[in-house]
Amino acid sequence: MKIHEYQAKAILSRYGVTTPRGEVVFTREEAREAAHRLRSHVTVVVVKAQIHAGGRGKAGGVKLARSSDEAADLATHILGMKLVTPQTGPAGRIVKRLLIEEGLDIKRELYLGLLVDRASGRVVFMASAAGGMEIEEVAKENPGAILREMIHPAVGLQPYQARKIAFGLGLPSEVVNSATPFLEALYRAFIDTDASMLEINPCVLTGEGKLVALDAKMTFDDNALFRHKELRELRDFDEEDPLEVEASKYGLNYIKLDGSVSKPSSSIFSAASCVATSSPPASLLPPRTYTCKFPSSFAWKEPTWRSASKFFATAA
Repeated sequence: MKIHEYQAKAILSRYGVTTPRGEVVFTREEAREAAHRLRSHVTVVVVKAQIHAGGRGKAGGVKLARSSDEAADLATHILGMKLVTPQTGPAGRIVKRLLIEEGLDIKRELYLGLLVDRASGRVVFMASAAGGMEIEEVAKENPGAILREMIHPAVGLQPYQARKIAFGLGLPSEVVNSATPFLEALYRAFIDTDASMLEINPCVLTGEGKLVALDAKMTFDDNALFRHKELRELRDFDEEDPLEVEASKYGLNYIKLDGSVSKPSSSIFSAASCVATSSPPASLLPPRTYTCKFPSSFAWKEPTWRSASKFFATAA
């Protein structure tokens, strides 16, 4: 399950991660009022579209405003806009909410991320001095620019590992001491919420020598959401594929693809067969979904033909 940037920042701030002051708005007037309140502290505010995709700035969804009226005008322009980014695909996403945020004095941009490494079965902390860029591009063009620190699940992120990351990013020695608790707070937030991915891109170093999460993206393990009612309430159905939302009502894992061949019993093997015969599949319905029922035990359930047929009848 994905959430919006402002929701991720609210979670991170509870763990002591420094984030910019900001307010979520849904109308032009709310944007004007939020900008007016924030401009009592800064001279520039940022108007940011809130969708479940990266690349918003290049698509025109992130703008600077130097007055409350300018923030209101930008809100009018961005609200209702269809943002098309590499992550949304050609269909794009309609902007229905904005984050009005204080501007910062940015000296450096960094990349920080946590995810589960399936090969090792451990959380890996990734960092790069090339912040503000797509991490996939950095990995392709200069893989040595990405630092990776594997974290043992029994002991968690150790202070020496946090310092190693901070020094590896080339942070000044006077910043390393404050960077250590910042990185440890990110790890605690990742573990406590059963996240599958946490990305801060960029994490900025301000002129005052502070690390601030300028952007934030979090994705959570669906199988662990039964432990987090407060996270389930953050789900935005408008940002999800309607067919996947409908499938979730029947306890099914439905994956929308771009092909033309569809079958309720589609598996990885039948999907591969479709591709091999130049007939790309339109959907994928895994025959078994694994659902975590209790912290110490797992139970699997296999969708019945009845539940699958109900879903496809509804989707049709």
